[in-house]
Amino acid sequence: VQLQASGGGWVKPGDSLRLSCAASRISSLYDMAWFRQTPEKDREFVAAISGNGLHTFYRDSEKGRFFIFRHETENTVGLQMANLKPDDTAAYYCAARLTTSSGFLYSERDDYPYWGQGTQVTVSS
Repeated sequence: VQLQASGGGWVKPGDSLRLSCAASRISSLYDMAWFRQTPEKDREFVAAISGNGLHTFYRDSEKGRFFIFRHETENTVGLQMANLKPDDTAAYYCAARLTTSSGFLYSERDDYPYWGQGTQVTVSS
């Protein structure tokens, strides 16, 4: 599956932003996730959603601020980000792995074999 991330940009602290990841194949076959990376940090997990959309999993620090969702008709997965902080500045990557029947969602970079290119989010006043 090929993934195309979009929606990044420059925003001010406290603003909201929505990222989108378009999949080349039926996205319901894949668990999808968002990661982010800065020059100073390794790529870190942000959020994941199961292929059927019934299960989600978030990085603890983003619970309540970020929301991951699926648009099945558009074969996309979105990440709605609210109350953005300068620490959220990073290149955001979407990733995919074939879904499992258990509903367990993975949060390690090596668990996802498919990656899109990054989309840069900059939070600054």
